[in-house]
Amino acid sequence: MQQEQHHEELVAGIAEQLKPVMEKSEQAIYVYLDNTHKVCNKKFADLLGYGSAKEWADTEAPLADIVEEDQQKAITAYENAVEKMMASDFEVRVRHIKTGKVFKTKVIMVPIAYAGHLFAMHFLTKA
Repeated sequence: MQQEQHHEELVAGIAEQLKPVMEKSEQAIYVYLDNTHKVCNKKFADLLGYGSAKEWADTEAPLADIVEEDQQKAITAYENAVEKMMASDFEVRVRHIKTGKVFKTKVIMVPIAYAGHLFAMHFLTKA
């Protein structure tokens, strides 16, 4: 099986497993394997101004939503999650894609495993 197809199946599987959390949480959530393979809930897509969760998932540069000066915080937290199995919380400013408005968010990032692969699950709230 090609890696690309395998990763798509992993994302579909974890999305199905986490469906109750993704749908019922009051927080915006996304689950990240890599820049191409990720999934979010409707609240996350709405928070950033995307028309749908799929529209966000189809973007190739998820860090582009974060103000450039804050991107390193997200990168460091991701590295800690997948390399050290550490959860973290931090604040980043994000930009609404339609209005351009910048606002602060609090992020909780946790490492999760599914089918032998590590993902980073993110919970966001407006700060």
